[in-house]
Amino acid sequence: MTSTDITRALNDLLFTPGLDLTEAVDRHFAPDYRQRTDGVWSDRASFVQHMTRLRTLVRSGTIEVHDELRDGPRYADRHTVTLTQHNGRTSRTEVYLFARMAPDGRFQSVEETTLLVTGHPDDRNLGSLK
Repeated sequence: MTSTDITRALNDLLFTPGLDLTEAVDRHFAPDYRQRTDGVWSDRASFVQHMTRLRTLVRSGTIEVHDELRDGPRYADRHTVTLTQHNGRTSRTEVYLFARMAPDGRFQSVEETTLLVTGHPDDRNLGSLK
């Protein structure tokens, strides 16, 4: 398997509505996946719950990767996600992400910090919404 990256993962998870969520998660995230967003840890089941909720809110979006680094199993990036919700609201969130990759190239763990750049104050929690 080819190593994944944040662009491929988020495109499959959020911006390809015809792709089954379970298939998207399996494609990019190891079975023991864990994530910490803004200090709060989630296991893979909680992550799937988060993505399920986001899929009900998000109409479209884009990812812009500003910096990206790989070093063996370590991966880091700084990216901006622009989301347009079904209610018409648009937000831009900058994300600082540090990850460990599983031997098969999928994300095994992610630790990230998010910063709402533009958008409604309620959109500040989109990175951890369940």
